[in-house]
Amino acid sequence: MTCFNNVTTNAGGIPLLTSTTTTIGTDTIDISLGFRRIQPLGYFTVRISDVIPTGTTATLPITLTLNGTTRALTLPNGTPLTAAALINTSVILVYNDRFNSALMLMSRTIA
Repeated sequence: MTCFNNVTTNAGGIPLLTSTTTTIGTDTIDISLGFRRIQPLGYFTVRISDVIPTGTTATLPITLTLNGTTRALTLPNGTPLTAAALINTSVILVYNDRFNSALMLMSRTIA
């Protein structure tokens, strides 16, 4: 399977992207998705291959790198998403609006 093939998670075609690496830095946590052909506007599901472990600084912001571009992951209200929301989480739903530079977490990850 090449990087240009996407597995879809439903008949409507929401792509399932598996992360290639998760880098825990001192300023951010970056989840890299490699190079994929996705629509500039719409949803995609991310399977985080290297989950963020318990003990990681909970206030670090989360970024996603897709096709060489890194953007901050936010909540729908624009608040930056932090590690606290994704610790020990392996699958998330994301809304991508490349035209307005929006990348939003749509799935609830905390009880």
